[in-house]
Amino acid sequence: MALEKGIDKLVQDFIAAGRPSSRNQNIDDRRAGYVASRVLSGKTETRVKVETFDLEGITFRVFSPLNASETLPAVIYYHGGCFISGGFDTHDNQLRQLAFYSHCRVIAVQYRLAPEHVFPAAHDDAEKGANLVWQYAELFGADKQRLTLCGDSAGGHLALVTSLRLKAAGTWQPAQLILIYPMLDATALCESYTRNGVDYVITRDTLQSGYEMYLPNGERQHPEVSPIWRDDFSGLPPVHIITAEFDPLCDEGEALYERLTEQSVVCTAQRWQGVIHGFFQLGGISQSARDVMKDIAWRVGTAR
Repeated sequence: MALEKGIDKLVQDFIAAGRPSSRNQNIDDRRAGYVASRVLSGKTETRVKVETFDLEGITFRVFSPLNASETLPAVIYYHGGCFISGGFDTHDNQLRQLAFYSHCRVIAVQYRLAPEHVFPAAHDDAEKGANLVWQYAELFGADKQRLTLCGDSAGGHLALVTSLRLKAAGTWQPAQLILIYPMLDATALCESYTRNGVDYVITRDTLQSGYEMYLPNGERQHPEVSPIWRDDFSGLPPVHIITAEFDPLCDEGEALYERLTEQSVVCTAQRWQGVIHGFFQLGGISQSARDVMKDIAWRVGTAR
């Protein structure tokens, strides 16, 4: 299938610029570039309330529907950025939109980034953030029986591993997981890394250089680094996986669907056609981005 029109222009501009490699950028420029890409997310959603606060060393940003004083279903959200960039600023509009369309609270967790903080810092912060939301659900105005763990790219990875950690601890589980083109295999074995790895803005180099900074000791096959190969998924809550046709990670997301299903996890998956890695943040130029937002919002709002 062809690329969506707006995304095709993005890709053609990238190719015309010589396919600049993220690997050649210093970390400050790479982070600034990600923040600058917010202009592609569309008009800022203002029909929400936004609060930021710290709890036991973790910073949260909470997005709520206006005038929502009651306890609501909630999303614990982990942002993408290849473990080295991203945060509240890069994902602000998506999280505003998700809160508005779902009429739920969206609780974003800021986790530590590489290269300043290496594995397992992000994983530990993701788990701690989820446990704090559970522990202080009343403070957050969150219904602890209707918590969704959600994230995109590296954040999808963290949502999955956090749920696995919670299962192993025997404490609590979210109602569901929503994984948006998750990073799952640091060894980059899937064929889509070759098929989609050069031309589509978020390249093989982009993804692999993130792993390199987060994993300076090269632990590529650690079960919390490449969770796709694990055999302990049984007992997880229902999972929905979103993949993108022209994404280096497309195949591993679909392989996770197969592995979860084989291990008796209730799982659904949808490949969005004509789009690239990161399309969830391209609502200003992509109809699929706008559609997937409403699909995720529906899933969050109907969590049981």
